[in-house]
This record gives sequence, C-alpha cells and structure tokens, in this order.
Amino acid sequence: MIVLSAPFPAPRERTLLWLLAAVQFTHVVDFMMLMPLGPLLMQRLSLSATRFGALVSAYTLASAAMGVLGVFWLDRLERKRTLLMLYAGFITATLLCGAATGATGLLIARTVAGGCAGLMGAVVIAIVSDTVPAERRGQAIGTVMTAYALSAVAGVPLGLGLANLGGWRAPFVVLAALAGFVWLLLLRFLPRVDGHLSQASGATSATAGFTPRLALGWGLTFTVVFASFLLIPFLGAFMVGNVGLALTDLPWVYLAGGAATFVSSRWIGRMADRLGPARALALLLVATMAPHLLFTHLPPSPLPVVAVVFVLFMTLTSGRAIPTMALVASQVPPSIRGRYLAVNIAASDGASGLAAWMGGLLLTSAPDGTLIGFAQLGWLAVVISALALGLLWTFVGRAVRLDATPAP
Repeated sequence: MIVLSAPFPAPRERTLLWLLAAVQFTHVVDFMMLMPLGPLLMQRLSLSATRFGALVSAYTLASAAMGVLGVFWLDRLERKRTLLMLYAGFITATLLCGAATGATGLLIARTVAGGCAGLMGAVVIAIVSDTVPAERRGQAIGTVMTAYALSAVAGVPLGLGLANLGGWRAPFVVLAALAGFVWLLLLRFLPRVDGHLSQASGATSATAGFTPRLALGWGLTFTVVFASFLLIPFLGAFMVGNVGLALTDLPWVYLAGGAATFVSSRWIGRMADRLGPARALALLLVATMAPHLLFTHLPPSPLPVVAVVFVLFMTLTSGRAIPTMALVASQVPPSIRGRYLAVNIAASDGASGLAAWMGGLLLTSAPDGTLIGFAQLGWLAVVISALALGLLWTFVGRAVRLDATPAP
C-alpha cells in the first residue's frame, strides 16, 4: 500500500505550489535565457552553431549526470533540506557564470549550475507528487510548470534587456540575487516533507522497486524532449537569420509565446486530470507535428505572422511536458519517487543536451547568418514524436486505454 505525506489545506497547498514555481522559474530562466542570447553570444564570443550547441548542452548533460548519481541518495533525506542544499549550489554557480571571463569559464560555470538544477527539478516534482492528491496532481504540476511560461514572459525578455544594458554577464548576477531571495522564502515557509522516509527502510539498494516497465517512462521522457530540443535552441537564430526579424524583435516574440504558454499550462494540467495524462500526451504529440513543420519551413515574414506561429509552436510543445511528468510521477510510490524522478530528469536533460548538440551538427551557418538545414530538423522532430507515441502506447499497456489511472 502506498502512503502519501498528509495533504496540505488548500490555501497552504497554493502557497507551496507557487513557492516551488518560483524555484523552477529561477533555474528555468538560467537555462532558457542562454538560447535567445544565442545570436549575441555567437557574435561576441565568435561561436559557431556547433560550439553554441555545446554550450547549451553542457548545462543539460551535467544535469543528466547528476540525475543518475541522485538515484543513490535522493530519497534518503528530508526533501526540504535536500532542496535548500541544491539551490544554494545553483545560486553559487550562477554567480560564477556572471564572473566568467570568457567562453571556457562560462562553460565550466554552466556545467556546475546544470548539475544542481536537474536534481532540484526532481525534488520539486517529488514534493508536489508526495503532497497533492492524484486527482489534482496534473493541475498542480501545471501550476509549478507555469515557471516555463513566466521565464519567457518576464525572465527571458528581462535577461535580454539586461544583456543589452550591462553586457551578457549582467543577467546571471541579477538572477543569482533573485534566487537568493527565493532561497530565504523556502527556508521560512517550506514545510518538512518526510513522509517518504517511513518507507525508505525497505529500499536497501539504489534500484529497489524499479521495474523494466518503469524504465520505459524514462525512454518516453527522453523522446518527447529530444524532439523538442532539436529545434528550440536554434529558434532565435532561425528567426533572425532566416525569417528576417531584428534582434530587438526577439523579446516581443518570446513575450507573446510565454504569455500564451502561461495561460495554457494550467488548462493543459486540468485536461490531463480530466482525460488522463496518457491520453492528453497522445493528443499533444499529434498536435505538435503541424507547428513543428510550419515553423521550420517559415519563409521571411512580418513580425505578427512570426509571433502567431511561434505562439502555436511554444504552447503545444511546452505543454507536452505537463502530462508526461504527471504520468511518470504517478507510476511510482513515494519511497522511490525522488530517485525515479531524478533519473527521469536526467533523461530529459540528456535528451535536450544531445538534441542541441545533434542539431548544431546538422545545421550550417551561412556567412549572412542563415541557418541551413532547419527544415530537415523539423521533419526529424516529427519522426521522433511519432516514436514517442509508440513508447507511450507500450508504457501504459496495450490492454489499457490511453487514460491511465494515476496511482493513489
């Protein structure tokens, strides 16, 4: 029998969710703002598309490696203490990003920040899954994951503005200060979450409770994220080099995409609760194929047209993470949930890092800034999304409808 931590009263639950969303916001901004800064960094640091892809990959691959290591200890500690420890490491690393004197120093600091951020994400989702009942878990995860949208609405444009005013180091310094404030709020308001420890005594090894079927969840997460990150790191460079937008237009495009995603995230979470996360994910995997092809084949277009297509792309693509996370988190008991989600985050970050690296290898930058081969990446993303559909079907079982009932 699975025992959950006692659910919090509704007002306290909302406070908890928005506090965890703030944690997610800071580390998502830290990751995401590097991508729209791509054209600027490629110019200032003389980076090729391949080297820039490697810079993006360093963060996610470090996160993936730490996620694998987290399987040995993540469920053995009280979750608040674990989150505070990891968040402190993240803040320090973000300051090091701002203090970096060149591309190599930035690469090292990004690696350290990524190593902390991946485990932070696993602990955040584990806290949500431990404390929120299954019938509201999709909406709760959707609330926490509004951080992705908020990072585009506020974080990414602010980061671009700070970079224009104070250089590329300025966004990292300001973000570290904001994260430090959130750390103090966590220390003050986050309650202990230790219900999983009552079951941990039976887990005598790092893999206790894991099954081959659960490993399919990691494969599902990997393919869903890989298809997206073949394209996402290069959207800014594509819009500037191929579609004809100015660098000053990018904040407005990301603002529109982030605002739409912020509105849709909780709606997608409610849809996952109503239809079941597996069916919701299947619908989104099919729905994203059209905007993936539409955006990657977009000719030079005016700003309003690009913004509309970008909104469609980001709303559906980012929305896939919500039912994916709700589905995989519901399949494991609290005693191994943190470790399972740590490896799941590792699968996600490994996928994004490898996809960014592969995308950089498959793309060529022309002397005028045009990206050659982006349309072919769009087709590859569609093929991998179709593969994710097959893994989803296998994960939930052929004899079970695509509305898998979450674990209690």
